[in-house]
Amino acid sequence: MADLTKLTEALPAAAQTYLEGRRLDEVECIISDLPGIARGKAVPASKFARQDYFHLPDSIFFQTITGDWGEAAGEDGFIERDMILKPDMSTATAAPWTADWTLQVIHDAFDRDNTPIPFSPRNVLRRVVQMYEDRGMKPVVAPEMEFFLVARNIDPGQEIKPMMGRSGRPAAARQAYSMTAVDEFGPVIDDIYDFAEAQGFEIDGITQEGGAGQLEINLRHGDPVKLADEVFYFKRLIREAALRHDCFATFMAKPIEDEPGSAMHIHHSILDIETGRNIFVGPQGGETDAFFHFIGGLQKHLPSAIAVMAPYVNSYRRYVKDHAAPINLAWGRDNRTTGIRVPLSGPEARRVENRMAGMDCNPYLGIAASLACGLLGIINEERPDKQFKGDAYAGESDIPNVMGTALDMFEEADELHAILGPEFARVYGIVKRTEYEEFLQVISPWEREHLLLNV
Repeated sequence: MADLTKLTEALPAAAQTYLEGRRLDEVECIISDLPGIARGKAVPASKFARQDYFHLPDSIFFQTITGDWGEAAGEDGFIERDMILKPDMSTATAAPWTADWTLQVIHDAFDRDNTPIPFSPRNVLRRVVQMYEDRGMKPVVAPEMEFFLVARNIDPGQEIKPMMGRSGRPAAARQAYSMTAVDEFGPVIDDIYDFAEAQGFEIDGITQEGGAGQLEINLRHGDPVKLADEVFYFKRLIREAALRHDCFATFMAKPIEDEPGSAMHIHHSILDIETGRNIFVGPQGGETDAFFHFIGGLQKHLPSAIAVMAPYVNSYRRYVKDHAAPINLAWGRDNRTTGIRVPLSGPEARRVENRMAGMDCNPYLGIAASLACGLLGIINEERPDKQFKGDAYAGESDIPNVMGTALDMFEEADELHAILGPEFARVYGIVKRTEYEEFLQVISPWEREHLLLNV
């Protein structure tokens, strides 16, 4: 009992509030795999209070989204070494949808020599953040999360359809920013707010997006690892809230044909560690060389990083003209048709928005890849193209539009690998190539409809 009391007293404030007057029953010890699925173990709270770590095999990072295995183990073969997983107690948070009093705790992965596992997504992001800090800079990000609430779909052969709203009618499309549309999902949104409050997360706003049943949640800016943790947690939170109301929440990049896709837009600013000032802002409030170099880095290196930000075949269906997703890496001020946007703001809030990442990406890896591209721009003093004015959809595409091409570019990107970690790049490329080759074995309904009797 003493161990459990000591554990409870060491929890973050929100977790303590959640457990006030109650006895902690269980702790879910979790870690993100490459797709962003929570892997781990659920243990009694009394056992968790006595343990400093637990083990999982490193093979969880070699697993594809289908549950298959990429041949990524390396020269020693597939021997499934145990990793040492240590809790980061600052991430302890409620699991308010469970039947008992349960906490979730994110763990970090190390090998037997206490070296961070290089292909653990959280470690990849930490590596990139550390590279900024080694140069006297502190990156700040603010992710936006788009997702769809859809009707329950238990047959993969059936198309995904919008959910039924409170009115008894299917959710309508083309109702961006409509409060009436948001009200249609009121009970689900109420649970999202309640779960988020129990977990200590601050939502900056929820809006209706352009797709049928598509919502967006904005999070307040902050530390990249902390914000990636929140997106990781939020995906599960939102799915659980939807299930309570007989619908699914999906973070697929393009779940419904002819509807917009779902993005994870990432806003970036960078602070000077010594002064605390935004390095994108000059003494008189103007835009600095670092600001332009960051944009230049995104323009040059994002094509090679798209395989991380758009990690599935479905991801590339989102990059369609006039469907609220970019088709190129033009940059502009207050221009949502561009892939790189500078939002309206005062000088101190100056930031650069990367609009390329899909909501289906692993949040740790999507943020890490975006920051890595910007950092390369700063290191190499890359200059961006001239600001684009007008409709960027009228321009040419300059990003890979199929998974195979994106993987080819990623596998050749040595500079990007040096920032993200060569061993991560090796494992990621093998796992994603395995997924892509598996997809190519599937015959689609389109092929059967148009090719069966016509060719």
